[in-house]
Order: sequence, then structure tokens, then C-alpha cells
Amino acid sequence: MKFIKILGAVTLINIIARLLGFVREMVIGFQYGTSYYADSIITAFTIPNFFYIVLGGAVTTAVISIASKLEPKRQQAFIDTMTSGLIMLMGVVTLVLMIFAEQWLVLFFGGLSDEALTLTTQLFRLMAPATFFLVLAMFYSGLLNMHEKYRLTSLSTLLFNAGFLLFSVALSVFLGPIGYGFGATLGAVLMCGFLIYFLYRFRYLSRFRFKLMYTEDVSRFIKLVLPIVFGGATLQFYYLIQRVFASNLSEGVIASLNYASKLTQFPQAVLMASVTTVIYPLLAKAAGEQDFNKLHRVYQRGVQTLLILLIPVTIALVIYAEEAVTFIFQYGSFDRKATELTYPLLQILSLTMMGLALNTYITRFFYALERSVMAIVLNVVSVFGINVGLVYLWLETYEERAIAMAMVISTLANTLMLMGLIYNYYGFTMSSWMWLLKLLLFTTASVVVLYGVSLIPVSIVILRLIIAGVTSLALIGLGYKWLGQSVRTVE
Repeated sequence: MKFIKILGAVTLINIIARLLGFVREMVIGFQYGTSYYADSIITAFTIPNFFYIVLGGAVTTAVISIASKLEPKRQQAFIDTMTSGLIMLMGVVTLVLMIFAEQWLVLFFGGLSDEALTLTTQLFRLMAPATFFLVLAMFYSGLLNMHEKYRLTSLSTLLFNAGFLLFSVALSVFLGPIGYGFGATLGAVLMCGFLIYFLYRFRYLSRFRFKLMYTEDVSRFIKLVLPIVFGGATLQFYYLIQRVFASNLSEGVIASLNYASKLTQFPQAVLMASVTTVIYPLLAKAAGEQDFNKLHRVYQRGVQTLLILLIPVTIALVIYAEEAVTFIFQYGSFDRKATELTYPLLQILSLTMMGLALNTYITRFFYALERSVMAIVLNVVSVFGINVGLVYLWLETYEERAIAMAMVISTLANTLMLMGLIYNYYGFTMSSWMWLLKLLLFTTASVVVLYGVSLIPVSIVILRLIIAGVTSLALIGLGYKWLGQSVRTVE
């Protein structure tokens, strides 16, 4: 029961935070549609966001995995060294990004027009400092999560999205798209400051001393964090690859792929983050105790919960993709033509939600057990082998749809390979065959019900979406009641 209450609170905060981020995308669409201005804003934040999620996420995961297993004095020395090293590393990285801004953009997004490249370079130099504060904030979030302060870490993300939105919109009135460059950095500063305040308030950093000591724990951290960085990078490379290939297609494709991706990332990230934020510290503790029975139960609980939550949402997004894009984005400069470019991409990318959520969740078990090499290899094969290979094969024929279709197939293949790997190493199964049969029936029923509801003759877009949302929530509730017995029994 405690798990469900915490999960509910974290989920609610994550939903609000994601909604604010979503509103930012809506405002970009309203102001700039699918023009090169929108492409530039989205592209400029790609690399800072990449560092934030990949490096910040890797450091957080590795620190929790190691620090949670240490006695207090040794833990404090380890955290001091990690804090000091991260400040120095990210300071250098940020300076390099700012000084060589145009070179980085040409390297990754060489297909941008001259106008787009000029604007993107200006924005990128303004957004680069956000990299420093965002990565540091992710590290501080990990320290709070280690002490079960899950709500505060979720609130910090909410503050970042709120700050990014409000500063960007206010400044864009006077500065145009350049306002988004200042907004990203100011939002990151706000997030980092919030976390530092509470770390000192609860005295988790009150004894901090700047030091750099190479200890056994630091050695373990480096050995663990490097594969995690690479593993996290492979997952985030899906989105980077989208923009690399899209930069060589027509104007607006980068923006359309981004809008479609944001619509799929919203439910997937909120639900996945809510589940993993609560489960991962339990996972790290069980791993430290080498309690494989408990690990197996946690594994099943997470996989089954994610499937019950995401199946109805995925089906609803596929069926109601056009309505979703119309209602959320079709205002101002985002016209009907932009909608027709975006919603078919949303229908395809919706099918990646379960794969991405499960891939991230399962990979964390290998991180916690400090046995991540093979999991990383499978991620690399999926992203750079299957995904990139299919894009090259299909790009000329299907253009932007090739990017989306390749991602669907590669994420599904990665999920199956990771499940096979964790079964081979530890004998972990996601469920019984009977539960899988029930899941198949639940999926079929969800398709039939949601498609049937879509045939109701309602012409008002918002009413159609409300009906779809209520139906999806009802299906999730029924699914949890019917399929969730094994989830409840392991709490």
C-alpha cells in the first residue's frame, strides 16, 4: 500500500512536470509551426538534453548503486569526491560546447540550411551552460532518492520545465526564438538551486568538502558508470539519430518528429519514471544483499505494471493520433499541413512506448548487479545496427516514416533480447504463461473497446479525446484488477 501511495504522488508530480514541458512544445508550435525556427530551437537543445539524460542519468544510477551499499563515513567521502569531480568535468564540457558550438552542430546536423545553422548556433551557445546545471541536478536528485525523497526530485523536474517555459515565453516576446536559449539555462539554474537547498536543509550535503580521492569505491564507480553512460547514450541516440537523418530531409521534418516524439514520450516517461523512481532504490538494496528472490519479484512487478499501464495508452494514441495532434498543436503557425505531416509519425512512434520503457527498466537490473556489458552490447546492436540499418534501407522510399518504423522494430528487438539475457543470467521471467494469455486477451479487448469508442459520432475533438482518455483509464483500472494479482503479491 505504501508503494502505491508513493507511486501515485510521484506520478502526479511527474504528470504536471511533463505537462509543463508539453506546453512549451505547444508554444513553439504556435509561434513557429514546422518552420526552420522551430527546427533550430529543437535542435539547439538536443545536445544539452542529451548530456542531461545520458550523463546525468548514468551518474545518478551508479552513485545510488554504490553509495547505498557503503557505511556512513565511507559514503560521505565517496559523495564528496563524486561532487567535486562532476563539477570540474561539467565545467570543462560546458566551455568546450560553447567555444566550438558551430563545429558540434555541423558534425551532427550537417543537413541544416545556412539560416537554420546560424540561428541554431546562437541558441546553442546560450543553452550550453544549462548542461552544467542539469547534469549536476541529476546527481543531486540521486542523492535525494537514496534517502527516499522522491517527491522533491520530481518537483525539481517540474521547476525546470516551468522555468524553461516561463522564461522562454517571456523573453521570446522581445528576443524572438533567441529567448528560448536564455530560458533553458535559467530553468536549469532554478532546478539545481532547488535541489541544493533541500540537500543542505536535510544535511545530506552539510559536511561537503571539495576533494578528489581515487579510492576503491571511485574505481567501482568508474567501472560501473562508463557502460551505463554508453548504454544510456544508445537509448538517447534514437532521438539524436532522428534529428541527424531528418536534417537532410525537408524543412519542418525535425519539428514534426519532435512533436510526435513528445506525444509518445509523455505517457511513457511519466509512467516509467514513476515506477522506476520508487523501485530502483529497492532494487539497489536487494542487489547489495544479493537477494535474488526479491530481485525476481521486483523485476516481475515492474514489467507487469508497465505493460498494464502502457498497453491501453499505446492503442489509444494510435487510434486518436490525428485528434491528439489537432487539439494539442494546431494553433497559430501550426496549420493543417503541419498536422498532416505529424500525426502519421505519431501513429508509428506510439508503438515504441512499451519497448523503450521496458528496455530502460530491464537494463537497470544489470546496472544494479554491476553486470552491464552484455546489456550495453544489445543496446548498441539495436540502435546502431538494426535501427540505423533499417533507416538507410527505407529512407529513400518512406522518408520520415522510415525513421519512425525503424525505431519501432529496433526497440521491440531490443526488449526481446534483454528479456532473454536476464533469463539466461538469472532465470528471471516476467510472468507465467497463464498471465501472458490473460495479457493477450486484455490487449485484444482494449483494441476492440477503444476502436468501438472511436466510432461514436462525436465531432468535437476535445470530447473525443476525453472519451478516449476516460476509456483508457477504465481499461487500466480493470486490467490492474484482473492482471495485477501477481503485482500485489510481491509488494
